[in-house]
Amino acid sequence: MVNWNQIDTVMLDMDGTLLDLHFDNFFWLDHLPQRYATIHGLDPETANRRLTQDIHQYEGTLQWYCLDFWSRELQVDIPQLKEEVKHKIQMRPHVGEFLQRLRDHHKKVLLVTNAHPKSLNLKLGITRIDRWLDVIVSSHEFNEPKESQRFWQQLQAREDFDPERTLFIDDTARILESARRFGIKHLLGIHQPDSQISRRMEQFPAIHHFDEIMPPARQGYCTDL
Repeated sequence: MVNWNQIDTVMLDMDGTLLDLHFDNFFWLDHLPQRYATIHGLDPETANRRLTQDIHQYEGTLQWYCLDFWSRELQVDIPQLKEEVKHKIQMRPHVGEFLQRLRDHHKKVLLVTNAHPKSLNLKLGITRIDRWLDVIVSSHEFNEPKESQRFWQQLQAREDFDPERTLFIDDTARILESARRFGIKHLLGIHQPDSQISRRMEQFPAIHHFDEIMPPARQGYCTDL
């Protein structure tokens, strides 16, 4: 599925790609509605209705991903509420070995995420995936989400990557489509980003786990991670 001789740069999404999306789905669909109802003295049905109406109108925009925006809009401390369930943050299978293999093969590895910096810092502190990464980019740095062509233009201006020799892996079809429009040649999706919810991606070639595309082990390197 991947010819590693044709790849110099590997760009990886975080939530649903490197990390289990179950944390995020549990937070936004279960934990936040419960805490929002308690904080504002609402019954659960009213709380869920308000959150659904408020949140989904921003899907695909930078606000959708911005913890500061939602803290203001909902009048709750979103980062603090995430701390309450941070024990659910975990890497997806084979992530550590895959990232180490990329380093062994001298690929440039970028984390390219829409996650807000506060969420990013929380997850990096727990998983320590940054030890395998060369560059970490949050779309909030460019004030544009990955869904926007302006994001990719700014990223290329800063990192000077060759789209023809770049692999980008993400669990969201609309983001993969944005990368395709920009000209990134090698694109892969994730079939089941949330370990608790069965899903197949049909719009792009996709994998379940990274062992399906693992670069070969280099002699003399330890890959028992």
